Amino acid sequence: MSTLAWSDKLVLNQPTLDHTHQEFVELLNAYGEALDAGIDALPAYQALLAHTEAHFAMEEDWMARCGFEAQNCHASQHAMVLNVMREALRYANELNDREPLNILRTELAGWFPQHAEMMDAALVFTMEQRGFDPVTGECREPATAGEAHSCGSGSSCA
Repeated sequence: MSTLAWSDKLVLNQPTLDHTHQEFVELLNAYGEALDAGIDALPAYQALLAHTEAHFAMEEDWMARCGFEAQNCHASQHAMVLNVMREALRYANELNDREPLNILRTELAGWFPQHAEMMDAALVFTMEQRGFDPVTGECREPATAGEAHSCGSGSSCA
């Protein structure tokens, strides 16, 4: 049984992001399979963490190019998730405590769909509205001064 099933509900119709999200789900499932098999799941977890770091960096680059404020709730959530993932890895490596890694399997599987459906969908919407092409990095209509998105501005929280 998979940790998180890929479904149409996770598709945001942004090919680069959808591909990255599908990879995240596959890596999370590979990690879960290693746990279920009782083998050393640390390599699978490290692959998931490396992918997540690159995934979040890509989204944050897009946010910057689309005019999101540097400190927005989307990026803050990324930072919190990465901090927890890194801390769990530290526990595993320095304290030989793998329990936080086991807990993260379930927590990430619950968190990710909500994050994608809300925050990532809002990012995709903003990218579409501004004519942002993630392949070229070009933005047809960049945000003007005072228009940058943040969580408290009344705009959608991307």
